[in-house]
Amino acid sequence: MPSFLSWIAGFFKTAEPSPPPVSEARLFNPAKTTGQGETPEDAQSHTLQLEENLFCWLLDTGPSNLRAELNPSHAALQELHARLTDNKVEELPRRPMTLPMLMKALSDEGVDRHKLTQIILGDPALTDQILQVANSPYFRTGDHTIESVDQAIFILGMNGIRNVIAAAVMRPMMAARNSREALFAQRAWLWGLTCARAAEFIAKLRNEDASALFTAGLLPALSYITIRRELQRIFRALPGAGEPDVALIRHALTRYQWVVCQLIANEWNLPPKYHAYLMAAERPAPDQEQTTLSDGMVIGSREVLRHAHQRNLPEEDLAKIVHLTSEQTNRVRAALKAGLIEGARG
Repeated sequence: MPSFLSWIAGFFKTAEPSPPPVSEARLFNPAKTTGQGETPEDAQSHTLQLEENLFCWLLDTGPSNLRAELNPSHAALQELHARLTDNKVEELPRRPMTLPMLMKALSDEGVDRHKLTQIILGDPALTDQILQVANSPYFRTGDHTIESVDQAIFILGMNGIRNVIAAAVMRPMMAARNSREALFAQRAWLWGLTCARAAEFIAKLRNEDASALFTAGLLPALSYITIRRELQRIFRALPGAGEPDVALIRHALTRYQWVVCQLIANEWNLPPKYHAYLMAAERPAPDQEQTTLSDGMVIGSREVLRHAHQRNLPEEDLAKIVHLTSEQTNRVRAALKAGLIEGARG
């Protein structure tokens, strides 16, 4: 994909010998301000606050630890930068074998339920994951357990099953491998799923491709677990390096989150629109009035932190950085809250 390769090459070509300061890359990048008296500086201040609160929760630490002094020439950061430059990230998730067939079938408006069921059943591990996800609080539509793939497609419909498949494909990749990453993996998955659902709900309000935006909304969380695992791998190879501290992990996540999202999308041969969604969230165009993925990630992050009783973005500031009416925002938040509550009960 020439446009993607040009973007990734340009990123590394313009980079300094050592990784640039963390302030040059952000998770939340609001598009044009909402017209409520906000300046770009105000919007950035609000999103930086939300981002710090999110990292405190994901990394289970306090603000002072995140702000600890960091040497940008740290050997681990240099090695991570080099691996990304050379596309040699060992922890980059490989494309699931059935994904091309599933993508083709799901993009075919004329595909029937039986054909899609047969493709899914051809991968027993994926079948199990789909049934687990379909019966989770975020997707289950009634009190009865979904017991078969055919039943899941019938109950959820084609649009619903697209999202279940996306979540089922990524869920095993984000399962904790050891006790060191258990809490981070658990929280990153919850955060990613909530942001994906928020992007999906907003896309429906705007008549956009809800299923594609749901999938794109999961990628930042998958990029976080990928970057953290790559750092762990690098540290194991450094004599006497020990474990990466939270300031270094945060730096790496913030600096390279969107790069790794694009690498995953490229590795999986996702259609060009996925790269476009990620690019719009990372670098909104000057005249861009809204970006559904960014708005979804802001609202999703805020709701996850609210549910976890963490420091959060004030209510009045949320309205200033998302591009929704108050009624639309409340509808999205209500849907997310219901899923988070049911998930906690389960």
